Amino acid sequence: MKVLYTTTIGLTMIFFKSFIKQLIDNGHVVDIATNEDDYQVDSCYRDWGCRIFHVSWSRSIFSTGNFSAVQEIRRIVNSGNYDIVHCHTPIAAACTRFACKGFRKNGLKVIYTAHGFHFYKGAPLVNWVLFFPLEKICSRWTDVLITINQEDYVLAQKKMKAGKIEYVPGVGIDINKFRNTFVDKNIKRDEIGVPKDAFLVLSVGELNPNKNHQIVLRSIAKMGDKNIHYAIAGKGNLEDDLNKLSIDLGIEHQYHFLGYRNDVAELYKAADIYALPSFREGLNVSVMEALASGLPCVVSKIRGNIDMVQDGENGYYIDPSNIDSFSTALIKASKLNNKISISCSADKYSFNSINDYMMCLYLEG
Repeated sequence: MKVLYTTTIGLTMIFFKSFIKQLIDNGHVVDIATNEDDYQVDSCYRDWGCRIFHVSWSRSIFSTGNFSAVQEIRRIVNSGNYDIVHCHTPIAAACTRFACKGFRKNGLKVIYTAHGFHFYKGAPLVNWVLFFPLEKICSRWTDVLITINQEDYVLAQKKMKAGKIEYVPGVGIDINKFRNTFVDKNIKRDEIGVPKDAFLVLSVGELNPNKNHQIVLRSIAKMGDKNIHYAIAGKGNLEDDLNKLSIDLGIEHQYHFLGYRNDVAELYKAADIYALPSFREGLNVSVMEALASGLPCVVSKIRGNIDMVQDGENGYYIDPSNIDSFSTALIKASKLNNKISISCSADKYSFNSINDYMMCLYLEG
């Protein structure tokens, strides 16, 4: 079997390493078409023998490079003799499906994984105006449409015209890595500047407005408990703003910006609660990792999060715009101590589970 992966930027390919390695180990061939101008494909793919094709598309829906990309994909597919083209990210997926529509009559199978539709309950009207018609039209040229959360799955079943619509909960995580990581909590906390007896709230991910980290800082300040500390592992353009906010709120000694980290599995084990107060998500990987680590999660009650977190069992929901909502959920979640049960709730997100399901979709006629 010969497969072409398409994604708008090379960085996105980091999420598919486990399944692609399994494909290659089983004797299949995988190539990649993407734009590496700003973000490179992980070096492992070239080590595994994947051919990397440069494509001119852009994350901007209005970029003229997207028109050139359609012709580039047609040339790649025409000469590649592929059995499957698997596209990811909205722009690459739209260009790819338009480019490949004529090849499907010759047996090419086109698969699209929607990692969270841009249109969702509560999304801005412009998202529905721009992306909903695009996705609906392109679904006609899609043999398998994969959705990663239940809200998108239900919407796709009602509105999209793909040959088959499937629900696959994400791309998978290494469950054992997070479940079986052992760390001296006191040593780890000392390393990141958190008191040993503090109550530590952790977030992992990019520092951007959507992630809504500021509500955690404001909530901690309002609670007035000096023993509650907040750590963020990640990077982004809000670093200075969040540092300033912590100072303005008078809790700068309770806030810890950790930057980009390679030891997040250990950080989960050093924390007491995981927080994801985002305004929107597809299916957040860090929540899967936190759950696998046995960490109760306080998350916004939105698409994707409600698939993973069951209120009162492995975490609690919040209104992402309500400071008191976060404070209440934090107190409730602090009383959840069923770490084994919490960890088991992440089983369905394991690489083994996801990869097996994906392989079945690939091999189906």
